[in-house]
Amino acid sequence: MANILILGAGSMGTAFSFPCSDNSHSVSIIGTHLENDFIDQINSKKNHPALNCNIPEGIKFLKFEKLRDEINKKVDLIVVAVISKGIEWASIELSKVLKNNIPILILTKGLGINNNNYEVLAHKMERLLKKNGIKETNISAAGGPCLAKGLAHKVHTSVVFANTDINIAKQISQLVSTDYYHVFTSDDLVGVETCAAIKNIFSMVIGASQGLCHPNPSNEIKEKYYLNTAAALIQESMYEMIIFTEKLKGKKETVMGLAGIGDLYVSADGGRNSKMGEYLGKGMTFRAAKKTKMPKDTVEGADLALEIGSKVKSDFDRSTLPLMISMIDTICNETPLKVNWKNFRKSIEN
Repeated sequence: MANILILGAGSMGTAFSFPCSDNSHSVSIIGTHLENDFIDQINSKKNHPALNCNIPEGIKFLKFEKLRDEINKKVDLIVVAVISKGIEWASIELSKVLKNNIPILILTKGLGINNNNYEVLAHKMERLLKKNGIKETNISAAGGPCLAKGLAHKVHTSVVFANTDINIAKQISQLVSTDYYHVFTSDDLVGVETCAAIKNIFSMVIGASQGLCHPNPSNEIKEKYYLNTAAALIQESMYEMIIFTEKLKGKKETVMGLAGIGDLYVSADGGRNSKMGEYLGKGMTFRAAKKTKMPKDTVEGADLALEIGSKVKSDFDRSTLPLMISMIDTICNETPLKVNWKNFRKSIEN
């Protein structure tokens, strides 16, 4: 039995505790400094409102002030499940209490810029931990198609854990794999994290497929026949994900696996990013859609576009990444979403 500490009491962090608990591990979920009231609510009702299910007995929900006490116990794995904007905060707070090289698994998906270079979250956390005195780090990242509600209800779910030392990824996978939570492993840390992040931008584009399918017909026609357009957008999305991932030294094979096409499929079929894309496809600006339709939702693809948009546009031209740059313009410049179909790849080469 292992002691597993999960930082972040949101949907994904809590859902991840289910396979951990089913493997008889001791699980403590530490809320962030913003989740104290939420922790009280969960402890009083023993139910996670976002997951709409009861919490397994034995899983402890603790306030952030208990982080040091829990770390001082023998922790075998730290799981980071904060939003992407919280990775810097989590890294700084962990650096204050870490005393040895405890394996860390990041569930958060995102990508940033550091010194005008793209930086995956595992590298960002490693950099910040070392900057704050933690000399040795052991950080893995999770990717692949995993909706929190599905995992919490124990539907068959396949994900990928990545570490440049694949043996470490395998060790963590053995801790949490169950008969419904199927963990594959990869040494392509950069590829897995890159796919996990950028698929959110392409999910918005695919979510806009009804609005993009034709400029004039009725809503009824669009609702019935938009799949031709959606399929074309998926094909182009995959092509652009390969180009971008290989630019960051990730592997094409990763894009074609769970972290790429698998995660894109799940996100495009009804997540927050595709919902935002639906509004953008109808002609709304991002700011208006966010304010009037999704005021309380985190739209990861939009956050990422704002984070890396200017660098993407300096590194690639529109003919190379027409979908990605079109969505970046829509988010960053508050312009209507337009797609130049003439720039789509027209030939398949080896």
